[in-house]
Amino acid sequence: MNASNVNVAPGNAPGVGATPPDSSNSLLRAVGLTKTFRVGGSLFGAERSVHAVTDVNLEFGAGRTIGIVGESGCGKSTLGRLLLRLLVPTAGRVEFDGVDLATLTPRDLRSARRNMQIVFQDPYASLNPRMKIGRIVGEGLEVHGVATGKEAREQVLALMARVGLGADAYDRYPHEFSGGQRQRVGIARALALSPRFVVADEPVSALDVSIGAQILNLLMELQDERGLAYAFISHDLRVVEHVSHDVAVMYLGRIVELAPAAEIYAGARHPYTQALLSAVPSVEGKDRKQRVILGGDVPSPLDPPKGCAFHPRCAIAVARCRVEEPQLIDDGGHRTACHLVAGDHLSGHGMAGGAEAHLSRPA
Repeated sequence: MNASNVNVAPGNAPGVGATPPDSSNSLLRAVGLTKTFRVGGSLFGAERSVHAVTDVNLEFGAGRTIGIVGESGCGKSTLGRLLLRLLVPTAGRVEFDGVDLATLTPRDLRSARRNMQIVFQDPYASLNPRMKIGRIVGEGLEVHGVATGKEAREQVLALMARVGLGADAYDRYPHEFSGGQRQRVGIARALALSPRFVVADEPVSALDVSIGAQILNLLMELQDERGLAYAFISHDLRVVEHVSHDVAVMYLGRIVELAPAAEIYAGARHPYTQALLSAVPSVEGKDRKQRVILGGDVPSPLDPPKGCAFHPRCAIAVARCRVEEPQLIDDGGHRTACHLVAGDHLSGHGMAGGAEAHLSRPA
């Protein structure tokens, strides 16, 4: 998606990284967040572990957006659900307003979820086809005892108007709307309880360019109005560039680079991030980056490589990369998990210029 008509100036977000940052100004913190799924264990196969998310540390501040990017299967959506405790982490914790969500009783957790909502990727699959729009948007108000009857209807109509839906939508069903309109319904539902943190999981990937841009503008306007913190999950790096204050790049369940958006797009340091950015189309020849083609396939999370998970596809990997897992090191607020990142930030390793580069498994 080309989001050229969406304009947000990136800034500096709160500190985020492998070492849990100071929580004094944070709204939501993920500390050492890890999720492993157990699969198999049947008569014909031993039980195995899928390493979906590993040791993720993030901090979200009010009114700020962290874009989470990476290839399909890298753990982005799983991370989003862990942040909301829709999935229970195998290790680590999520704190909201300084309170560990794992310590809450089911009743208190349900109450806390008023402050945390999600906008799903598929605006049709996420809506109950048997429920009218008014009930879909207003269900949370009734479940949490915020409003009922006439008061709830008035609040729902006001929300619908704010997201660009007419009052006639109240008594209609999801199948009567376009994809963009259904996503507006999803946004209205997410905002009904006045949350402070929202996970936007690929919110525009199922929409065409013009409608997707409208939805992005709406999300950013709502952030300005309400001081919302966003975890914006997407595979589209151009969209992420426009909406995010910081960008976290994931590979095989781990964050491999995290920095302010302006720094990521001006000078990515990890070879994986550089490869992703080189694939972003540009209509201006002067801004066109050399194409970096990654060889091989993404390793299976059932059997991740030893050392750096990226080393089987990295043309500049050295012996250390194959045996020692790199840590996310902070260099002036720019965090990178790569043994070869030093003062030159990989520029001396053939990744920053010259002819088209092909990354493949080293001999």
